[in-house]
Amino acid sequence: MTYETLIVETRGRVGLVRLNRPQRMNALNDALAAELTRALAAFDADPAIGCIVVTGNDRAFAAGADIGAMAEWDYVKVYGDDYITRDWESVRRTRKPVIAAVAGYALGGGCELAMMCDLIVAADSAKFGQPEITIGTMPGMGGTQRLPRAVGKAKAMDWCLTGRMVDAAEAERAGLVARVVPADQLEGEALAVAAKIASFSLPVVLKIKEAINRAYESSLAEGLLFERREFHATFALDDRKEGMRAFGDKRKPEFRHR
Repeated sequence: MTYETLIVETRGRVGLVRLNRPQRMNALNDALAAELTRALAAFDADPAIGCIVVTGNDRAFAAGADIGAMAEWDYVKVYGDDYITRDWESVRRTRKPVIAAVAGYALGGGCELAMMCDLIVAADSAKFGQPEITIGTMPGMGGTQRLPRAVGKAKAMDWCLTGRMVDAAEAERAGLVARVVPADQLEGEALAVAAKIASFSLPVVLKIKEAINRAYESSLAEGLLFERREFHATFALDDRKEGMRAFGDKRKPEFRHR
């Protein structure tokens, strides 16, 4: 499968997707969205892949939507095309864990793309922000919804209403970022985290991701019941038996992802 706006690689059980529009600071457009949808779907369907990393380059993860392409659009076009929903929701629909490895700018749609992923590993050079207000519009890929869930209402109001950029340290303190590492260690750290996740039983990894995401969509009582039933379901897995037997035998488990 060939791509024009991505570089797609496999590293062991990890799928690596690199946004590749360097001349436009990886600005997000329809072509990139369509290709990202295809790449994620291919990795999601591949039983040899257990985790996915999405990254950009040293200057930018993605500096936002392609404003030049959008400038002359009107309401009828974006509403009729169901702009954003059609392709970008594929990140949210991906069942396997997706890690955003962010260096440089992650602004507007770039920040929202990172938030669609399951966790963010940031370089100390990373800059996050939702500056849509400065060009007369507002976030449309989840900035007003995922951001307050990650950092709380006060920070989300601050970032979205002022359009200011925040550095990696502030993003980590606020809860947006899971880890901050030196810029020259970003890809290695993200791949190491992904390889660790991919080494575990894939069915259990999927269940944990689903259970944590359920916490955002349900009451505590409903979430606890969902977690309990998913925990019970792990007792139908060969990997659960292998993991507990390996613990008793004081050896490393050999998971077969079933």
